Amino acid sequence: MKKLVFFVFIFFIIFLSLPTQGVSEQIDEEVMEFQVIPDEAIRLRILANSDSEEDQELKRTIRDRVNKEITEWVEQMTDIEEARELIAERIPEVEKIVAKVLEEAGKEHSFEVEYGENISFPAKLYGNYLYPEGEYEAVLISIGEAEGANWWCVLFPPLCFLDFSNGTSVAAAEADEREADEQDLAEEEEETEVKFFLFEWLGWS
Repeated sequence: MKKLVFFVFIFFIIFLSLPTQGVSEQIDEEVMEFQVIPDEAIRLRILANSDSEEDQELKRTIRDRVNKEITEWVEQMTDIEEARELIAERIPEVEKIVAKVLEEAGKEHSFEVEYGENISFPAKLYGNYLYPEGEYEAVLISIGEAEGANWWCVLFPPLCFLDFSNGTSVAAAEADEREADEQDLAEEEEETEVKFFLFEWLGWS
């Protein structure tokens, strides 16, 4: 009777694990989908004053306002030269947007808006795809001390629907991997303890 209970228990565990495994594989496939950024692209990068929640929220507000405005400018364009000219001409308008957001928030942070071909970007992981660090053509908005976490996307062609804020730095990814390994080890130890308990209960030890 004990053996029958044991095999029923094992079958039940295997049965429950199958749907989860299928979902996990589906998620892995979705994570591996990524947007390749064209060689000729114009990015937007925003550096927060600091990593405080208040400064990060301010960064997100500026992000939403600026991104919405520039996306409307270039959404019908197909020529990058035309987009470059338009964005360069309208940098003063971007500065007005940033100034207005800061004023509405009651902040007296200084800020800088620049557009150039050699804006530095850190390496960023999005799912299993690495967007390498380097210097890229971009609009860079620096708020205050510009020492907080950054956010970036692609303005032209408009790829801001891919939220790069969900990405992570390479160092953070390595830390997450170590944490995952430790969690897997803990789960393996727990599984071994359960098996040992079953063997003892069935008198097999």
